[in-house]
Amino acid sequence: MNELRAIDRLDTRPRFSEHDAIRLNRMFRGSDTQEMLRAVMADDLVGDIATVSSFGAESAVLLHLLSQIDPGIPVLFLETGKHFPETLAYRDALVERLGLTNLINLYPELDELGTKDANGLRWSFDPDGCCEIRKVRPLAKALLGYDATFTGRKAFQSSTRAQLPRFEIDTSDVQGRLKINPLIDWDAERITAWFEEHDLPRHPLVERGYPSIGCSPCTRPVAEGDDPRAGRWAGWDKTECGIHKPGEEPFL
Repeated sequence: MNELRAIDRLDTRPRFSEHDAIRLNRMFRGSDTQEMLRAVMADDLVGDIATVSSFGAESAVLLHLLSQIDPGIPVLFLETGKHFPETLAYRDALVERLGLTNLINLYPELDELGTKDANGLRWSFDPDGCCEIRKVRPLAKALLGYDATFTGRKAFQSSTRAQLPRFEIDTSDVQGRLKINPLIDWDAERITAWFEEHDLPRHPLVERGYPSIGCSPCTRPVAEGDDPRAGRWAGWDKTECGIHKPGEEPFL
């Protein structure tokens, strides 16, 4: 009797579907943020997970929450070469303060910089292209190794984030990763209270009028009462770097 040899096949199906995101949103509806984080991380509900952090104005809150559960979580930081010096210093100080042990700095490809942004001024005439080279592509490459990521997005930050759910599918590729927004329902007062309660250090640019902090050429101070992200790409029809899509809609 002939024996049929099993053919090895790669499973190319998406890791998660919109159905999975809907199920998780329903599962944790009404759950406290910390309770949800413990379940997701400690119970291994979503596989290999990392957090993407800009080490910006409010990043310390999510990083603090995650460090209390697993200080070894991979923390992905996009080292674009265009950050404020204050951001890099804040990154290092916050990592030490919170005891985070797995900071991963992601860099753009040198060859691509050489051919597409040799003088470093692409941000001035093509901010989308600059973000693509320095943020989107390096992150996309790094995320191939993960099933899910945490983000620090919050509904109050801008109108394009107002209706985002806690769990959604990352549509940047066909991998079907989960994108998890633990702080989406936190308001500015709750963020401030968490900083004060846990004596977390603030980004040094916050007191100088920067409520949202990205790369230095494309970030400006914001007038009191304006949208917190109004200083990002001021003068351009651009609200996101490309990692997150403007106007992303929930599926609930």
